[in-house]
Amino acid sequence: MDIKTELVIETVGDKGKTPNLCAANLRGANFRGVNLSGANLIWADLSETGLSQAKLFGADLTGAILYKADLSEAALVWATLRGANLSGANLSRADLSGADLNTAHLSQADLSGADLREANLSQANLSRANLIGANLAEANLAGANLGQAKLGGARYNRMTIWPANFDPTQTDAIRED
Repeated sequence: MDIKTELVIETVGDKGKTPNLCAANLRGANFRGVNLSGANLIWADLSETGLSQAKLFGADLTGAILYKADLSEAALVWATLRGANLSGANLSRADLSGADLNTAHLSQADLSGADLREANLSQANLSRANLIGANLAEANLAGANLGQAKLGGARYNRMTIWPANFDPTQTDAIRED
């Protein structure tokens, strides 16, 4: 990330405005704890970016590249991540409640302990993802690829929508109603 981008984010964030970083190349940048709520990050390259504890409430990350990004403990409530590439991303203990992850690429992503309540994960690729201890209550996983996903201790309820022919009772996931 160059100094100009850094200043734009700091200045805009301080004034309560939302940054427009559509298609920006932010690869490898460090945004730990930065408030990017409502930001336009459509098609942005955030590969290997540090977003731990960042605030991304309602941010639009449609088609963003978040390959191997650190989003641990990040707040992505009601964020749009439709078609985003989160392969290998660390989303442990992230709050993704209500987030739109439709068709997102989450293969090998660490979602351990993540809050995915009411999240739309339909058609998402969650192959080999770590969902241990995640909250999947009322999440929509219709058509999602859960091949080799780890679901030990993941919590779900009767409103959770699973892919056709997927039986959560055959996993170590816990139903809570």
